[in-house]
Amino acid sequence: MKKILFATTALVATASVAAADVSFSGYGRFGIRYDGATGDTDLTHRLRIQIDATAESDAGVTFGARVRIQQDRGHALLGQQGINGARFFARSGGLEVGVGNIFGALEWMPGQYPIDLGLTGLGYEYVAYAFGGDAYSSNGPGAHGSNGIEVMYSAGDFSAHISASDTNDRIAAFGAYTFSGWTVALGVQDSSLATDTEWTATVGGNIGPATVGLAYADNGTAGDRLVLSARFDVGAATNVEAYYADDSAAGESYGIDFNHDLGGGTSLRGGIVQTYAGDTNADFGVRFNF
Repeated sequence: MKKILFATTALVATASVAAADVSFSGYGRFGIRYDGATGDTDLTHRLRIQIDATAESDAGVTFGARVRIQQDRGHALLGQQGINGARFFARSGGLEVGVGNIFGALEWMPGQYPIDLGLTGLGYEYVAYAFGGDAYSSNGPGAHGSNGIEVMYSAGDFSAHISASDTNDRIAAFGAYTFSGWTVALGVQDSSLATDTEWTATVGGNIGPATVGLAYADNGTAGDRLVLSARFDVGAATNVEAYYADDSAAGESYGIDFNHDLGGGTSLRGGIVQTYAGDTNADFGVRFNF
């Protein structure tokens, strides 16, 4: 009887949301991380489960929302956990309007994350805009708590993105175009905070077997940052990534990593960096995507 009741309840619930779709995705990672500032080697791990829910109107407009469940343990991520602020959106063709925990135009701009170094990113000092703008927050409300809104548009090889929030009265935008395998992008921002990014530009493409990128950002009184990056295969299942960054206020940073594909969405990953502060940090572990 319990099985019959459960099946009937499930059938009724499914019928009521026949036009909707809920999907789950994400990744897990675990390994070790060495912190050159303290000399400590500690365990690091993360589980991220992303939930995307959408429904489509009779007119063909898709409405949806995204949240993440995330738990972290590692350098500067001590016990972060829970569900983040939601991003809501409406999409039709190449036009999308988002509100809440928005992606942010500079964060979403092509070329800002030219590589994904090591297991944990190792500080992401190769991100040219240095997080001086709105960004989707995995562990908090992000711009959801400050009236974030954005408009995204794409048509063929062109894409554009405008975002705004009450955080530092930010208004940011980028335009990007892809041609002959190369993508160029230009982003600008107006903000009341002197250390926020004012403008940034990126270019990326292939030179022989290597994927290369060049990015620059004027980060206000926080300084200018120039980043050169490269990625190339060293075997059928292994690739190497490297970067060099020069920051007018912080100095130099550089690093290298390897990623070995184990199949089925799993990989061995590890990297080492010399930070702007002069510390040597490293990590190694396993990542699995689902």
